[in-house]
Amino acid sequence: MNLKYQEQSHIVVSAERHYSGITEIIYGAGESDYMAVVKLTRGRYHRVLNGHPWIYRTEVEEIHGHFNPGDVVEVVDHRGRFVGRGYINPSSQILVRLLTREQGEKIDREFFRRRLVAAIEYRRRVVRHTSACRLVFAEADFLPALIVDRFGDYLSLQTLALGIDLHKETIVELLDELLNPAGIYERNDVAVRQLEGLPLKTGFLKGPFNPVVEIEENGLRFLVDLAGGQKTGYFLDQRENRLALHGLAGGARVLDCFCHTGTFSIYAARFGAREVVGIDVAGDALEMARENAARNGFGQVCTFREGNAFDELRAMDRAGERFDLIILDPPAFTKSKEALEGAIRGYKEINLRAMKLLPSGGFLVTCSCSYHMTEDLFLEVLLDAARDAGRQLRLVEMRRQAKDHPMLLASPETYYLKCFVLQVF
Repeated sequence: MNLKYQEQSHIVVSAERHYSGITEIIYGAGESDYMAVVKLTRGRYHRVLNGHPWIYRTEVEEIHGHFNPGDVVEVVDHRGRFVGRGYINPSSQILVRLLTREQGEKIDREFFRRRLVAAIEYRRRVVRHTSACRLVFAEADFLPALIVDRFGDYLSLQTLALGIDLHKETIVELLDELLNPAGIYERNDVAVRQLEGLPLKTGFLKGPFNPVVEIEENGLRFLVDLAGGQKTGYFLDQRENRLALHGLAGGARVLDCFCHTGTFSIYAARFGAREVVGIDVAGDALEMARENAARNGFGQVCTFREGNAFDELRAMDRAGERFDLIILDPPAFTKSKEALEGAIRGYKEINLRAMKLLPSGGFLVTCSCSYHMTEDLFLEVLLDAARDAGRQLRLVEMRRQAKDHPMLLASPETYYLKCFVLQVF
């Protein structure tokens, strides 16, 4: 960061700070009480005007006024017309995350209350037959980088950007007032926080309590580890997709790869599978999967084995094993465009191997939670895998993330989960 001192006609400019080509003009006494103003570069912000809440450094011409990282700033277009307000972090590639486009709306405690109430009310309308759901889905609920999940009487929270992290105490207080949960657990152990200059941390925000809690979902019971489970403890986004097994699993021998704590496996058993084999590399998750199966009365139908799904699929093919229904729900193979080629190879390999284990007419439920793996690209990968496996595919159904993970159409990053139900011939 370079500093240089200068004077302008009637405004004293005490310094300029430069962030990768962006000039922040820091005004002297008398101007410092005003909100800093971010001016967008002409011709480079159509995406923002169309509703996307992120403003990248490359879209900013200059910043007028003083700010501290995480502060709320005002955003204007190249002519000075109001665009919105959001929090700023010059250490992040996403310089500003917009909170509001209403010029008269203040970002204060009541603002966060209104946003939280609206998010909770939306879930009351669209979520059914479960005691667990995502209450706040960040940008899609107009609270960028904030994740709040409900697991029965408990909440799990993530603040994934500096700006929202500075309001964490207020948000926790409001959640306590609005929902009165028995406990709140912080799962800020996500690597993306480091890109914001934030430390990784976990712990009780209201508690302490036993972080292994029970939830109910469509008449089934599952244990969730809020402290040690993947994501915030459970894959809430797949809840509606698990119901897609209804009608496919009856009398079937089922293989559930990347099974985690066994939810897809147990749904398959509930829908009449005669045998379910679950595979995952995480021994702790498999222990919970076995407990979940027993808890729902399917301990004899479901078996779980520890192993790498890629290796297990190859070994099963060599051994001549066959399944009537295979579920592939892997973790994200890429979180960046640069790693996409490797992800394509990974998705092709597991789907090709799975197709070889199915008889003609068998079913494949295959998923991708990588945002960069678009729907069209995923279909191309599946067709490529089918060609190499000597199989043909019939599309039964295309599914997405559950309704408590809504998609903001102007922000394609909020659409990340693809789930295709295919019949293989």
